[in-house]
Amino acid sequence: MAIDPLAVAALYRRTDLKALKFKTTRDLEDVETLIGQERALEAVRFGARMRARGYNIFVTGSKGSGKHRAVRSYLEERARNLPQPDDWVYVTDFQDAERPKALRLPTGGARDLRRRMARMVGNLKDSARTVFEGDDYRQARETAEKEFADRGEALMKGVAEEAEKRDLVLMRTAQGMAIAPRHEGQPMPQEHFDTLPEVVRERLVAAIKEVQEMLGAAMHSMPLIERERQAALRALNDRFAKGLIESELAELRDGLAGGKELSAWLTAAEADMVENIKLFVAEESQPGDKAQKEQAGPVDPLNRYAVNLMVDEETDGSAPVVIEDHPTLGRLVGRIGHRAHMGAMLTDFTMIQAGALHRANGGYLLLDAQKLLVQPHCWDALKRALYADCIAIEGPWESVGTAFAVTMQPAPIPLSVKVVLFGDLNLYMSLAAMDPDFGDLFKVAADFDDIMERDADSETLFARMVATVQRRADLRPFDRQAVERVVEHCARVVADAERLTARVGIIADVLREADYMGRDKNHKVIRADDVEDALKAQRHRFDRIEQRSREQILRETMLIDTDGAVVGQVNGLSVLQIGAISFGKPTRITARVRMGQGKFVDIEREVELAGPLHSKGMLILQGYLAASYATDLPISLQASIVFEQSYGGVDGDSASSTELYALLSALSGLPIKQGIAVTGSVNQMGQVQAIGGVNEKVEGFFDICAARGLTGEQGVMVPVANARNLMLKSEVRDAVAAGRFHIWAVSSIAEGIEILTGVAAGERGDDGGFPEGTVNRLAEERLIAFAEARRRFGRAGED
Repeated sequence: MAIDPLAVAALYRRTDLKALKFKTTRDLEDVETLIGQERALEAVRFGARMRARGYNIFVTGSKGSGKHRAVRSYLEERARNLPQPDDWVYVTDFQDAERPKALRLPTGGARDLRRRMARMVGNLKDSARTVFEGDDYRQARETAEKEFADRGEALMKGVAEEAEKRDLVLMRTAQGMAIAPRHEGQPMPQEHFDTLPEVVRERLVAAIKEVQEMLGAAMHSMPLIERERQAALRALNDRFAKGLIESELAELRDGLAGGKELSAWLTAAEADMVENIKLFVAEESQPGDKAQKEQAGPVDPLNRYAVNLMVDEETDGSAPVVIEDHPTLGRLVGRIGHRAHMGAMLTDFTMIQAGALHRANGGYLLLDAQKLLVQPHCWDALKRALYADCIAIEGPWESVGTAFAVTMQPAPIPLSVKVVLFGDLNLYMSLAAMDPDFGDLFKVAADFDDIMERDADSETLFARMVATVQRRADLRPFDRQAVERVVEHCARVVADAERLTARVGIIADVLREADYMGRDKNHKVIRADDVEDALKAQRHRFDRIEQRSREQILRETMLIDTDGAVVGQVNGLSVLQIGAISFGKPTRITARVRMGQGKFVDIEREVELAGPLHSKGMLILQGYLAASYATDLPISLQASIVFEQSYGGVDGDSASSTELYALLSALSGLPIKQGIAVTGSVNQMGQVQAIGGVNEKVEGFFDICAARGLTGEQGVMVPVANARNLMLKSEVRDAVAAGRFHIWAVSSIAEGIEILTGVAAGERGDDGGFPEGTVNRLAEERLIAFAEARRRFGRAGED
């Protein structure tokens, strides 16, 4: 069952782009969209075109996959064929100032309305002062004032005349108007009145009472006259103001685009301006104005006629595509600003600010799902807006309330938007599982893949994508060999010779760094060695821990043998991840056996350093032994297995085959070659299964062997299923080509143990036993010996 090492050609798949007949990327055409993402892009197209409610899009994919740029580019292209949405403004509701009115205007109408209203208010401030300070108004007001003053004077004069007829006098006192007897043209003193005959006194008292009734009737008429005066003055003001405002409003309406709602609001504004014409004629600077303004507040009273633009798209006539990178509640649904004034927070409708939903109304809104979810209240606010098809500006203060903040409730604005969320697959699955509304609102999932098939056609497209990225990033052109090296690296990134990474960000990083290397060498065209240098430099920036780990082994702080043979000891392989860099690290695994009661001691598990997957691998190992050897006898074995010098947690089952090899060596007594490292998981049938990080594991052990000196007996055993994942570095390939290092691909424990020990594993014959001298025969004989010893020990105990 001898297994030959893999040939050099199986360790690395080269790229050949000679068929494209190009010298540099200048000769290649751009790709118009992402390659290898047809399924995801079709989902985006479907979601963008579906008009039914709930067909919003959730885009998943790894960082650097190019999903943001691809989705934005498609939506911007589609938006150019959609109509530009209407404008929206907030204006005062003159019936309820705390509930501003939302007006829909044709595209461009919002800015025009604001400009016209501002001009009209400015004109009225000038013309109103001119009119109400002019001679015509002053004469009309004086005439009205004189008319009502004469009426009051006439009433009082009549009372005075009646009093004079009765020898009485009408006089003004501190308490008001009074009637008194007259003596020599003056009010009669009380002493003189007391000396009058009683008949005369009674006549005067009766006369006083009669005149007082006349005075009371006159005084009762005075407020009525004052009311009539004020009404007449208001009518006078309204007549002058209406004539002035009607002319200004007629000019404003001329050529103004808008519907019935705008017309109705302008009519209401006209009535309010007439009623509050004094706002336009008030002096701007008078003594005491500053204190009065501070007491009244910082808001200009003429703001009631302002126009607050909420949606005013100045685009090329297409629908909006809005990206909100910081989706707080206010930036999402809009907010109402406040100003601090005398211990209170004041506001008006001009301080209402638009949110991303307002700006994207009629188009597309792109949001990062993670950023949205971490902001308080934002997710619920977005769902409410999508369900209600309108934008209601709200704030977190509404659920708390405060007596120190004045707020308002703007009228909701109708909403028609397609929301696109970006997030990873885990976030998508969490939302789908935990929020029942999510599936109802985001019915389209666009899943961008990490990898793509590697064949001649895909390599051609990949080369064009390299050319596209190079031109967009304004880099030096790459020659054919450099492009081939980039393609090969992208296969290494996904650890699969038959696949390529679809993450455009990784490709762009390699191209930029290769351009940097070529620029330092004054290369006008980037070469393959520039790409190679960039990759080496990239790794060197992060390899400090890898070097320290290797030094510990070479200085024998960590014990790893790379030659000789030892019973029950084998070199396992693991992968460590440091940021974007991963590297392989060999670990010594040992096994010891003795007679026992079938107990397998996993030392990592006993001290709670083993994870569940590692524990699962140990149980599989026990199942394999129980079903493979001495099946008619109880297992009378006690075995201990440990990762030597392991001081952290251990998880995963990629070392389960390695542990089994160590155990078989301990049982059979056959030594294992220490120049061979092993990786691979195992099932209960003894089949070796695929693992991850195979390239890093092979290279990690190779670096140790190369540092100590290659002997030609060293190598690594990998699962046969991982042979297609091999994309090894050139140093390993050169050593294999020279016969100084070997890679074996094994499919079963039997194949692997034969390579490690140099002894055949052995298969059961017709007699039910294994051939003499094979690994399986020796292991089974040891287990049978343990069982017999246990039986003898049990009998001795009974005796």
